[in-house]
Amino acid sequence: MSSASSPASGMSRADWFSAIIVIVIWGLNFVVMKWGLATLSPLLLCALRFAAASLPFLLFVRPPKNLSWGILAAYGLVQGVGQFGLLFTGMKLGMPAGMASVVLQTQAFITMLLAAAFLQERPQPWQWLGLLIALGGLVLIGAAHGEGAADMTLIGFLLTVGAAAMWASSNLLTRIAARQGSYEPASFIVWTSVFPMIPLLLLSWWLEGGDTIMVQLQAIGWRELGVIAYLALLSTLLGYGLWTRLLQRYAASTVAPLSLLVPVIGLLSAMLLLGEFPTGLQWLGTLGVLLGMVVNQFGGRWQRP
Repeated sequence: MSSASSPASGMSRADWFSAIIVIVIWGLNFVVMKWGLATLSPLLLCALRFAAASLPFLLFVRPPKNLSWGILAAYGLVQGVGQFGLLFTGMKLGMPAGMASVVLQTQAFITMLLAAAFLQERPQPWQWLGLLIALGGLVLIGAAHGEGAADMTLIGFLLTVGAAAMWASSNLLTRIAARQGSYEPASFIVWTSVFPMIPLLLLSWWLEGGDTIMVQLQAIGWRELGVIAYLALLSTLLGYGLWTRLLQRYAASTVAPLSLLVPVIGLLSAMLLLGEFPTGLQWLGTLGVLLGMVVNQFGGRWQRP
């Protein structure tokens, strides 16, 4: 039986399948973001994403009964305004899609530290080792900014790391919500998606002006609608619904590192669809991240007799 209190609990086959679905959706997600950011500003695209993920479903999905409105609002703001507001802005300011899919995985380290500090979830020694190896890979990637075809700006890199910190914080809030009582992930995602819409629109209005927003809205075509639908329905509702369910069943230090597989899809899709080819140093850093994930996930088996 799975246990949320044990960081090394084994996952069932069904939950592994759910994790793979999330990995593929989120891996392709970065290319889709780049397509949307070609015509829409970061904060406006982010607001439209969460509007599409919440407003059409509010009449059909009831709020989670066992959760406080404070938890719902905190998660929505941390994830919507914090994680995706920073990520979209970073990608607009020079963060390549493939490298964003790698750098965002800093969340695994921060999640582990937050879970250990606030939830008393103690990582195993091999998990610390795996995360340290992956951290070294991320340092190499950060050191390669401004080089090669996959040109990465320093501000884009830093904003993406900030987005990772917000993702880790939302992981912690999910675990806290799970301790308040059981709830349906779909309901959780729909109602938490309500809260970032207005702050994102206000920030977009303040930074860009109402006229710019209206021009962008009037220029929305089928491509932009497809991007918004992918981000709202697949990435947000389906992806985060499955991710939330996994975090309900297993320790954060077990679930969070699974997202380190997302860069495999992210890098391949960015190369095939956007022509982004990382430099040698970026490839080396990516290898470090993936090696850290392998040690983190399978180190316990290697340690057994």
